[in-house]
Amino acid sequence: MQRAKAVEGAVGTTTVANMMKRDHMRVFFRRTAALAAFVALLWAIQVVNWITGYGLIPAFGLIPRHGSGLDGVIAMPLLPGSFAHLMANTPPLLVMGGLLVASTTRALLPVNAVVIGLGGGLVWLFGSSAIHIGASGLVFGWFGFLVARSFVDRSLITLGATLVVGVLYSSILWGVLPGQPGVSWEAHLFGAIAGAVAAFLIRTHVHAPRLGGVDLD
Repeated sequence: MQRAKAVEGAVGTTTVANMMKRDHMRVFFRRTAALAAFVALLWAIQVVNWITGYGLIPAFGLIPRHGSGLDGVIAMPLLPGSFAHLMANTPPLLVMGGLLVASTTRALLPVNAVVIGLGGGLVWLFGSSAIHIGASGLVFGWFGFLVARSFVDRSLITLGATLVVGVLYSSILWGVLPGQPGVSWEAHLFGAIAGAVAAFLIRTHVHAPRLGGVDLD
C-alpha cells in the first residue's frame, strides 16, 4: 500500500512538472511572438517614415529639455534613423531580446517601462542638443538589466551569456562612451543605467541555476 502511494505521488509530481514545463513553453513562445511583432512594427514605421521624407523624426524624436520633444521619451525607441540604422539594430534587438524573454520569469512589462521611462527621461534631462532616436537605448537597457540581475540572482550562466552577446555586438560594450559622431551615447548609457535600476527595483529573477554560498558583491 505504501509503495502504491509512493508511485501515485511520483506520477502526480511528474504530471505537475510537465504542466509547468508546457506553461513555460507557452509563455516563451508568446513572448517570442511579441518580440518579433515589435521588430516588425519598427520596420513598418521605418517604411512610413521613409515615405513621408522622415517627417516622423522631428515630430516625435526626443529633444532634450524641450517640451515638444518630451513625447520622444516613449517614441524614441520606435523611430529608426534609416534603413541602415534599423538593419544594424535588428540583430541585437532579436538576440538580446531573445535572451531576455528566455531567462526572465516575469515582470517584463514593468522592466521595459522603467528602461524606456527612466532611460528616456534621463536623456531628456541631460542629453546633448540633438534629436535622439532609435531602439539601441532599449537594447542597452536589456543588457544592463540582465547583467545587474545576474549579479542579484547569482546566476553566472545568464551573466556569461549576456557578456558573450555584448562581445559579439561590441557596440553594446563601447557604445556608452562619448565621441562617436551621430551616435546617441547618452541613450546607450542611460538605457543601461535604467536597466540596472530595474533589476534592483522590480521583483523578478532570471530563470537559470544560481550559485549558492558564493558572494559576488
